[in-house]
Amino acid sequence: MVGRVYLVGSGPGDPELLTVKAKRLLETADVVLHDKLPGPEILGAIPEGKREDVGKRAGGEWTPQEYTNRRMVELAREGKTVVRLKGGDPFVFGRGGEEMEHLAAEEIPFEVVPGITSAIAGPSVAGIPVTHRDHASSVSFVTGHEDPTKEESAIDWDALAATGGTIVVLMGVGGLPDYTGALLDAGMEPETPVALVERATRPEMRVATGTLENIVAVRDESEIEPPAITVVGDVAGTRERVAEFLGNRTGEVEANATADAESDDPDSGEVDE
Repeated sequence: MVGRVYLVGSGPGDPELLTVKAKRLLETADVVLHDKLPGPEILGAIPEGKREDVGKRAGGEWTPQEYTNRRMVELAREGKTVVRLKGGDPFVFGRGGEEMEHLAAEEIPFEVVPGITSAIAGPSVAGIPVTHRDHASSVSFVTGHEDPTKEESAIDWDALAATGGTIVVLMGVGGLPDYTGALLDAGMEPETPVALVERATRPEMRVATGTLENIVAVRDESEIEPPAITVVGDVAGTRERVAEFLGNRTGEVEANATADAESDDPDSGEVDE
């Protein structure tokens, strides 16, 4: 008898932001195939004997997607209930779409359990609304870590710069100089507010703010590391008006830097959400 696979989003990291359904499935699943982003609190609550790490991290351990696809099918055909656990939401830069198609092609029953995406949660807990009636009527979610096998980027930074809305970049710490440079070249104002939110919703969360012109120097002076969200647009300036009153239980760093500071472009160390 064939089992079932659940493609589950674990949210941005705070275990209290797991959905009720996700928590129930983690408790009842036979096997949990997990990425590296759900966080130690969530992963630590899963018995070691039933969890398998199939995560990816640039410059480090890397589980081929083909293996993960094959493993889901193998376990389901053994009659097991399988949770494929991802950070954030399975369908926001999380390869959930690819895995869903593979399961369907192999005639494996599956269900999708959405999670709170860090693309919205990260800015929110930092006091940054991704839309705001006074500042932005649209928001674009962009990967900062495209498939390196692509011949050219699929992202039109010129078009994004012209929209006037908010740009949220996931997995974009290492590529920060490239896309901020592309936005400047496309005519976006150098004074455009930018925020970096590292490890959003977790106790070690940090926030650094600057402008499109100096955010690379801010990143380096603040030593912001992946995983982090980049928010570009006027909404990022909202934070300075509300940060004092935010009740989040997180450590933060407010950093400013000179635009001409030296900077290195570190290995992104990031993975799909």
